[in-house]
Amino acid sequence: MELVVDYISSLDGYAAAEGWPGWWGLEGPEYLGWLEKNSTTEHTLLMGANTYRLMHGFAASQTEGVDVLGSVPKIVFSKTITEPLVWANSTLVRGDAVQAVRELKRTSDRPLWTLGSLSLARALLAAGLADKFRVAVFPVITGRTGRERIYDSYPDLALELVQARTFDRGTQLLEYRPRLLDAPLPPGPGSA
Repeated sequence: MELVVDYISSLDGYAAAEGWPGWWGLEGPEYLGWLEKNSTTEHTLLMGANTYRLMHGFAASQTEGVDVLGSVPKIVFSKTITEPLVWANSTLVRGDAVQAVRELKRTSDRPLWTLGSLSLARALLAAGLADKFRVAVFPVITGRTGRERIYDSYPDLALELVQARTFDRGTQLLEYRPRLLDAPLPPGPGSA
């Protein structure tokens, strides 16, 4: 089954920023409509403990566009969270996430999507398990207040663009097919 690694990001590669609201306050109706439509499709969300806590908090406060995630099956990879999980349709996995996702890709009848979860996504990309890499880039730079740099310590990847879309308020949705690299790409034609 297909695995999509999914992020939201500031232009400078941060997943969050100190003092800023969710989506940096730039989540226009077109983006939220896309998010809601795609959050209700038949897939399973994969997330780590921090993302689980954050997203459950958003859902509990009825943040627009997130409350629909309650009906989506969620698998939470954590050694720190204890059962029972309070967010509906959530399952806790304490074992090795890469091994568990490898097995899910083999046996699941639903597409798998990560949701944030930087270290989980990093491990899945490094293991070559991701079929798509999707990022919604919000038009803001949070260099001073930015928290959680997304790409630090990530493996080298070649990304083939398969889809791009611009939403209201300038948010870019970029979808790539990732390929794990053992070495840097050779120079292209015409490069010096």
